[in-house]
Amino acid sequence: MHVGLFFGSFNPIHVGHLIIANSMLELTDMDEVWFVVSPQNPFKERRTLLADHHRIQMVRAAIDDNYKMRVCDAELHLPIPSYTVVTLAHLSEKYPNKRFSLIIGGDNLDNFHRWRNYEQILENYNIYVYPRPGIELNDLAKHPHVHVVELPTMDISSSYIRKLIADGHPPRYLLTEPVFKYLTEMHFYE
Repeated sequence: MHVGLFFGSFNPIHVGHLIIANSMLELTDMDEVWFVVSPQNPFKERRTLLADHHRIQMVRAAIDDNYKMRVCDAELHLPIPSYTVVTLAHLSEKYPNKRFSLIIGGDNLDNFHRWRNYEQILENYNIYVYPRPGIELNDLAKHPHVHVVELPTMDISSSYIRKLIADGHPPRYLLTEPVFKYLTEMHFYE
C-alpha cells in the first residue's frame, strides 16, 4: 500500500489541505494520505500553536467522511523538535508493508536542502510536490524521486485564517463545516 504523508501543524486544517490531499489520491498511485500532525516545526515558533489534541481533533473532523485519509500522531510521540527523517524511519519500521512518500509544497522543496539528512530522504523516499503561488521550483524538482503534481495553486494558509479570526472575520468557507464549528465553539484564535 502506497501512503502519502502530508506533514503539518494543521493549525487549523483548511480546505486547501484537503484539496491537496484529495488531488494526490486522484492524480497519483497513492492509496491513502495520512495527515501527520507535527508538534513543532523546527523552522517555526510554537507560540500560536494550539494543543496537539485540538489539532488532531480538527483533522479528524475534517476528514471523517473520507476512508482514504487518516490522522497520524506518530510525531507527537517522538523527540521535539520533530524531524521528517526520524518520523519516516519510525513509520517505515512500524509499518513495513507500507510504502511511504512525502507530500510537500514547492516552498518546502525550495528549502529542502536545510532539512536534517535531506539526502537520505531523497535517496529512500519519493517526494510529491504541489505548486505554491509565487514559488519557482529549484533543481531538486529534476531529481528522479521528486514528482511534481500539477494542481491549481491556492493562496490559503492557516496563518491567514488565524488572522481573519483574530480580526473578527469568520473564515467559514475556508474550513470544513465541522472544523468551523469546532473553532467557533472553542473560541480559538480570537
